[in-house]
Amino acid sequence: MTTSRTFDDVAGAALPAPPGRESDADLLAAKVVPRRRPGQWVAAAVVLVLVAMVVNTLITNPRFQWDVVGAYFTEASILRGLLLTVWLTAAVMVCGYVLGIVLAVMRLSSNPVLSTISFGYVWLIRSVPPLVQLLFWYELASLYPQLSLGIPFGPSFVTVPTAHLFTGLLAAFVGLTLDVGAFSAEIIRGGLLAVEKGQTEAAQSLGLSGRRIFRRIVLPQAMPAIIPASGNLLIGMLKATAIVSVIAVQDLLYSAQLIYNQNFLIIPLLLVATIWYIVLTTLLSIGQYFVERHYARGSARGGGGPGFWQITWGNLPLLGRTPSGLS
Repeated sequence: MTTSRTFDDVAGAALPAPPGRESDADLLAAKVVPRRRPGQWVAAAVVLVLVAMVVNTLITNPRFQWDVVGAYFTEASILRGLLLTVWLTAAVMVCGYVLGIVLAVMRLSSNPVLSTISFGYVWLIRSVPPLVQLLFWYELASLYPQLSLGIPFGPSFVTVPTAHLFTGLLAAFVGLTLDVGAFSAEIIRGGLLAVEKGQTEAAQSLGLSGRRIFRRIVLPQAMPAIIPASGNLLIGMLKATAIVSVIAVQDLLYSAQLIYNQNFLIIPLLLVATIWYIVLTTLLSIGQYFVERHYARGSARGGGGPGFWQITWGNLPLLGRTPSGLS
């Protein structure tokens, strides 16, 4: 008796494998072998050798004088310079960002005068190196022996001599604040422009006020674009405060210089300042990570995405494979 087979039965049946080839079942059951990358292992070996050489020279070279580094690491003058560095960085960033917000609003304004003034300020400040700005403000008394407030081309109401007004610390604060104001203005402006205009228009159609629209809709969406660049600017400013040593401001670097000018232990004292800068920038980087995670929590699945140590471990493939949450 002949059994008839439809076209679907024939199409659904597994065809026999041609001679010399694996069947579909064998291919599906085969173990997946990761692609071999010998170049990566060679590069990793070279990097490990270089790291081992660096660690070896740091430990075995007596000229580093680690005992001297440890002795001066918590020296009173070093800690005072460290405190001044932290204070100057915080004060400059706060005041600079207040100025940057004003400049960003002026730049986005429909008023051509305000927009032009903001553009001209940013163009001028970004064109002049910070060291030149510090020296200019420090030597302001040579250009203006006194500052006066009054009617243009008329009488002056208040006159202040500048000979003792612009000390090194005030010159450093003013110069660095003006510099941060220019760069932060562009960071803020870029973050605000990253928010679609339709978001504001939709909120206005619901009758929300301009202040509430900015606080509840525009700013939360702009912060993920503002925070990373602001964190980089903060870390850069922390390191840039070292240039105030040229105008005799006793920051961390200048405090180390004062000590090694007396005992001539240049390398150990420079290592003290370097280690403190590394500690501060590391703390700021960790803080930046958590702030970024806070403002990006709405765009990550699973309540905020992978944690800090997961990301750290995932970026060290030599220590183990990447966690499943990062794949």
